[in-house]
Amino acid sequence: MITASSLPWQTIVHYSLHFLVPAGIAFVFFNSQWIRAWGMMILTMLVDLDHLLATPVFDPGRCSIGFHPLHSYYAVGVYFLLVFFPKTRIVAVGLLFHMFTDWQDCMW
Repeated sequence: MITASSLPWQTIVHYSLHFLVPAGIAFVFFNSQWIRAWGMMILTMLVDLDHLLATPVFDPGRCSIGFHPLHSYYAVGVYFLLVFFPKTRIVAVGLLFHMFTDWQDCMW
């Protein structure tokens, strides 16, 4: 359950996981092209456009995973398969980490 006292920490953790941690992942795993990889991972946040299909668009108490089409378990399965192809690996890692970040919101 989200309480008034947990919301600021949840927001800080959520956006740190969306922006800062992908920089670290990019630097460690895609070192030779880490800035490009980080940028691509940031662009995977476009997956949140599916939130526009919901009413209300933003609900702090709603778990995105399993609710929005691009956050469905089927979509996560596709993102996982994309890891095995070198040309889609960076995007897949970004999408999977995005799903992890949104999942951790469900745990608050």
